[in-house]
Amino acid sequence: MEIEKKFLIKELPDCLESYAKKEIEQGYLCTRPVVRIRKSNDSYILTYKSGPLQEGAEDTRVNQEVEVPLDEEGYRHLSKKVDNHLISKTRYLIPLPDGHMGELDIFHGRLDGLHFVEVEFKDEEDARKFVPPGWFGENVSNDGRYANSFLSSCDNLDVFL
Repeated sequence: MEIEKKFLIKELPDCLESYAKKEIEQGYLCTRPVVRIRKSNDSYILTYKSGPLQEGAEDTRVNQEVEVPLDEEGYRHLSKKVDNHLISKTRYLIPLPDGHMGELDIFHGRLDGLHFVEVEFKDEEDARKFVPPGWFGENVSNDGRYANSFLSSCDNLDVFL
């Protein structure tokens, strides 16, 4: 099960390059349910997400998620079959003061200028008690415009204007 919250950013943290990062490319073979392929550095994954699995708090997403490893050849083959566009982003892994991990996504290409941070939780109680750091902005967990599956269909950032 995946329990997460997604936030806009008020300001980017200092010294981003000091954090571990992943270069990610991903695309969607299906968006209901979500079937996603992802290249993360040198790893390849096929992900199935049903969701939302249940109604969580209005500011939290709860999905069933299953991941299956792919090899590079399988990823390349499937990447030619994605709906819409592949997404390209850099994900910074930023330890938060309360022990959670912030996953800051900075998008490239046609989504250049978009960035947000996600935090995953062990359970809904953990998510409910979470207090975002000051550099986090508005909670957009249930704003469909910020779902990566939706972003894959955007040609630019006009949807946010």
